[in-house]
Amino acid sequence: MAARNRRSNPEKKVDPGRVDSEAAPASGRLSGKTAAVTGGNRGIGLAIARALVAEGCNVLITGRDPVALKNAKLELAASASTVNPHPEVFAERCQVQKPASVAAAFAKVKKRWGRLDILVNNAGISQALFPVEETPIHLWKSVIDINLTGLFLCTRSAVSLMGRGSTIVNMLSITAKTSVPKFAAYNASKSGALGFTQTLREELIPKGIRVMALMPGATDTEIWEQFWPDAPRKKMLDPKSVADAVLYAVLLPPEANLSELLLVPMEGVL
Repeated sequence: MAARNRRSNPEKKVDPGRVDSEAAPASGRLSGKTAAVTGGNRGIGLAIARALVAEGCNVLITGRDPVALKNAKLELAASASTVNPHPEVFAERCQVQKPASVAAAFAKVKKRWGRLDILVNNAGISQALFPVEETPIHLWKSVIDINLTGLFLCTRSAVSLMGRGSTIVNMLSITAKTSVPKFAAYNASKSGALGFTQTLREELIPKGIRVMALMPGATDTEIWEQFWPDAPRKKMLDPKSVADAVLYAVLLPPEANLSELLLVPMEGVL
């Protein structure tokens, strides 16, 4: 039987703002899954959120800066519109060091999706360089509160929403194992976060929830402007490389586990 010819309509108008479902990419590998990325409004966190959305994952991003958060949501929503079916993107202002703020953010996850498959604890701050004896107490408290206590608070709120097959990725740093002089508060926060991650992993293995410590080396983000404006950015990791590592972890087979992943630039920076 002869095949029928499909003739295109030359008068058919295409709305450039409309995504044709027939032309959209097939469902991503994380289609139907839900994720929360703290500090997802810029830098590494935004790169991770981009990667998750591109794979069809529903994503909640949090951040402190309302302008950056709004812009990140708009970008991610535009990206989501090109994926079929379209994943949902939400943004929530959250101060991870404050229990009530964290509880409110994850309450919205529960209300909207009822569960959480992926948690990426990425929110964190750096510090100005000080020797230990000159480190201001307010700086010490701020770094520990956000980088360590914040990670604990977000994890505590998220775990009750996670089931077997879920994944927690704690974004640490190479300084969790290799300390940098004049960086005491930051080093301590990341080393403490590694200890927390190891404890959490042992507790959640029986529940089938994977917990991984991702420890990237120097990564090209705006954070370097705070203390090293002339840092050799071209030698650093690209945030997308870190995001790819997160994807690798969350896409592992259910029976596989990955406890730690150290990601370093080809050329040493620090």
